[in-house]
Amino acid sequence: MPEIKNPILPGFHPDPSIVRVGEDYYIATSTFEWFPGVQIHHSRDLVHWRLLRPPLRRASQLNMLGDPDSCGIWAPCLTYADGLFWLVYTDVKRYGRTTTAGTSGASLRDFHNYVVTSPAIEGEWSDPVYLNSSGFDPSLFHDDDGRKYLTQMLWDHRPGQNRFAGIILQEYSPAECRLIGAREVTFRGTEIGFTEGPHIYKRGGYYYLLTAEGGTGWGHAVTMARSRHINGPYELHPDKYVLTSRGHAEAALQRAGHADLVETPAGETYMVHLCGRPLPSRGRCTLGRETAIQKMVWKEDGWLYHSSGTSLPSISTPAPAVEQHPWPITISRATFDRPELPPEFQWLRSPYPSELFSLADRPGYLRLFGRETIGSLFRQSLVARRQQSHECSAETHMEFDPEHFQQMAGLVCYYNTAKFHYLYLSRDEVLGKHLRVMSALPDQPMADAFTDPIPIAFPGPLELRAEIRLDTLRFAYRTPGAEWRWLPQSFDASILSDEATAPGLPNFTGAFVGMACQDMSGSGRAADFAWFEYRQNS
Repeated sequence: MPEIKNPILPGFHPDPSIVRVGEDYYIATSTFEWFPGVQIHHSRDLVHWRLLRPPLRRASQLNMLGDPDSCGIWAPCLTYADGLFWLVYTDVKRYGRTTTAGTSGASLRDFHNYVVTSPAIEGEWSDPVYLNSSGFDPSLFHDDDGRKYLTQMLWDHRPGQNRFAGIILQEYSPAECRLIGAREVTFRGTEIGFTEGPHIYKRGGYYYLLTAEGGTGWGHAVTMARSRHINGPYELHPDKYVLTSRGHAEAALQRAGHADLVETPAGETYMVHLCGRPLPSRGRCTLGRETAIQKMVWKEDGWLYHSSGTSLPSISTPAPAVEQHPWPITISRATFDRPELPPEFQWLRSPYPSELFSLADRPGYLRLFGRETIGSLFRQSLVARRQQSHECSAETHMEFDPEHFQQMAGLVCYYNTAKFHYLYLSRDEVLGKHLRVMSALPDQPMADAFTDPIPIAFPGPLELRAEIRLDTLRFAYRTPGAEWRWLPQSFDASILSDEATAPGLPNFTGAFVGMACQDMSGSGRAADFAWFEYRQNS
């Protein structure tokens, strides 16, 4: 029997929600501060997946200017009913705490929940309908009597209270485009806490509630409960947690949780879930939270179990008995000769891409306009793609002629505004044009580090290269066609991970590699990139 190799969506693809329409499967995943919002992948066999056009790509649907790192789009839920695709999602505007006399006070967060619809998965999605702001991880359930319900976690900011106050339920009226009736707490969770990520299913006269618990790190777990009534009370699964890696440091897939279920046309059940693959040397997940899949079985007691007989996620799982449906292989070198960016590339926060880059100003090139600093939460010219393997390389061809030190452009290995390694070209009044690496280091006393500048005497374009081998990163440069000149330093690639952080900060994304351009003088000096090549060894 053919096997599905996990993860099915490698690299930063967290919080998966899956739906089947006919013989087609679609998975929606979180994108946080990266624009466009929400990634959707498509499969015909649960083995091979391709990236589709993103649903949230207009300013009227999503504007994340100013959203902090690891905020923005959290945990979308994708469903299908009444001839429409339905997508609910959260836009997180604040993740933080107040402090009084140096002690932690109320954890005040701002998150707004919306729903959009479309008759076609790659069509134009509607403008959003606002739902509420009382918590995150919203999920829409379509009952067989035609009624619809929104379920989500409830946030309680009060001191002394459980921040994760339980799973709530409220009816949604499509006719009125709003929530109706009172919200009810249906499930308080188990002792490991952090109860979130709910989804509801109906089977055999029971409503089944699937939740994520234990936090999205090493203690993550998938909890199941059921009830004869949608608003409870819910009884726990005999094993409580149907999927988890907690307590199993040997497991290849760690952080397993935040799951969703789908049934094949033949009646087989599969669970998609997020996971992490730590670096063997450092235990840090530079690829972020990825998406894996497990075959599940319903047993005679009416409960769901992993097909392997354990609750541990497997690195491979049996594939459904259907014809394999691979997609064309994506070429490693991306060019910029079309009206839109290649689908694997995203940028940060802004719904106004024409302020940041152009594919038309110089045909065949991506022109990045120098904007705010690489630490900006507003208008930052940075276009990047996910790192999807622990061993990979990235190269690009850049043309840039800076006038002074406030103008820079180059190749960046990026996690967020406080964690990156940036090989950039700039100009100094003494050295002239030069290359150097700027690093933002979250786990060092000196958070900002610079290498010594390397004078660049030759005019014309430069090619820049990054090589990542587990936790080691090296940079190189050359003129086109010449030999690579390697910088003498090696850099810590493991900082591009959720785990490398100061306490209490949100870190929910993953490593990217891409192109960037800044002009802190405000004159908008541009850099042109002819291509971007990404290769991986595994």
